[in-house]
Amino acid sequence: MTPRLDSVTQQRREKLKRIRSRGINPYPHRYHRTHSTQKAVAQLEQQEKGAIKEKEVNVAGRIMAIRSMGKISFLDLRDGSGKIQLHFHKDHLDEDSLKLLKDIDIGDIIGVSGKFFRTKSGEPTIEVENLTLLTKSLQPLPEKWHGLGDIDKRYRQRYLDLIANTETKGIFQIRSQVITAIRQFLNQRGFIEVETPILQPSAGGALAQPFTTHHHALSQDFYLRIALELHLKRLIVGGFDKVYELGRTFRNEGISTKHNPEFTMLESYEAYADYNDVMKMVETMVSKISQKVLGTDQIKFGDSTINFKPPWRRLELRQAVTEYSGIDFVQYPEVDSLRAKMETIGLEVNPQKNWARLVDELISTFVEPKLIQPTFVMDYPVSMSPLAKTKPSNDRVVERFEAFAGGMEIANAFTELNDPLEQRKRFREQREAHQTAGDTETIDEDFLLALEYGMPPTGGLGVGIDRLVMLLSNQQSIREVILFPQLRDKP
Repeated sequence: MTPRLDSVTQQRREKLKRIRSRGINPYPHRYHRTHSTQKAVAQLEQQEKGAIKEKEVNVAGRIMAIRSMGKISFLDLRDGSGKIQLHFHKDHLDEDSLKLLKDIDIGDIIGVSGKFFRTKSGEPTIEVENLTLLTKSLQPLPEKWHGLGDIDKRYRQRYLDLIANTETKGIFQIRSQVITAIRQFLNQRGFIEVETPILQPSAGGALAQPFTTHHHALSQDFYLRIALELHLKRLIVGGFDKVYELGRTFRNEGISTKHNPEFTMLESYEAYADYNDVMKMVETMVSKISQKVLGTDQIKFGDSTINFKPPWRRLELRQAVTEYSGIDFVQYPEVDSLRAKMETIGLEVNPQKNWARLVDELISTFVEPKLIQPTFVMDYPVSMSPLAKTKPSNDRVVERFEAFAGGMEIANAFTELNDPLEQRKRFREQREAHQTAGDTETIDEDFLLALEYGMPPTGGLGVGIDRLVMLLSNQQSIREVILFPQLRDKP
């Protein structure tokens, strides 16, 4: 802390002592609010129309600005709904309130009561008749005319970011509304929301590196889940026809503007559906959520305008990779030949990556950044999708799609593989490929046992909630839409 901040903090502590010496509790247990600031302003408007009689209001919130001019002072008070101006006049306050007002600082939380008037400039203002200190702030807020511009500090001290930058609060209000709208959409379609374990004895349902932990009472290692899939499909086996879960997922991998080790996923599974049904549901869901939250299905994202109105473009994976990279991966069926071809166009290829991961690198490098308008990329090689069912017309590809918008993937879906013998074979092949690449892979035997009891044809979906919120709030970094993103410790 700088000497200046030390001095400011010390001054605030001295004010706290003065307040306590006058018998005032600077941290009372409760305060009765009659109105939020937003509702208080609405009441003033009704009074001005003659719809209701003039009433006193009690509001509470944080002081964001103080302007003193002789006998009068104007303070800006902000609560969760908005901001309102307070007017303090020496002739309207008792001696105790006047003394307390002198010890009030920006950042303090107060409660006031009084009646409304409008200033000459038309500003709704409360004429304060009673002042109550609710919380004495001992640390100065970031200077409001600068906001909180230090990006690292904004993420590490999100509470300061929320106080100083009203735009940040708006992002997380959008996030909450998006999640609520998703629940409403799925519930109306007959899905039920469920919860599945975060701690799992084997990490499955996706190709990702898990976090590990140890349960002392059971003397057993567990994994933080990397996907919700395998437990949700157990529920389809058990007789639920439509299930979904909104939950945290964890992957012990890289951090970037599009990746956080802890993120929120929506996964849904619908019996007797395939990936075509899921495709229609996704484009309808995203369009309706955008309309409900933002009032439109055409949004601004960076320099682009994205139109979510169905139908979205459909593009086969082979066509997409060939079009954007110039490489037809079908012509290079061996890992060495595909790696060599990729190197001819300037890619530095990790020699430990298997064929499926090389194709995935072509997608992320060349295809994904080009797909600004909503696009379904369909029909992936079997080796890239061990949990998906092959196409009846071509057993070399599976019925899988990824949805892209704004140059990033937002959803992934399969016609789910429900043949238990084929699933076991795929898991073994996947494990062998990963062992060759230096990774370890376990097989979830209980999931395979569940499939042997019989799972109906099923369409499954995974949606990255954080990325969807990035799109709908026009944010270029995933850290802007996660309240407390993971950060490297400061040295």
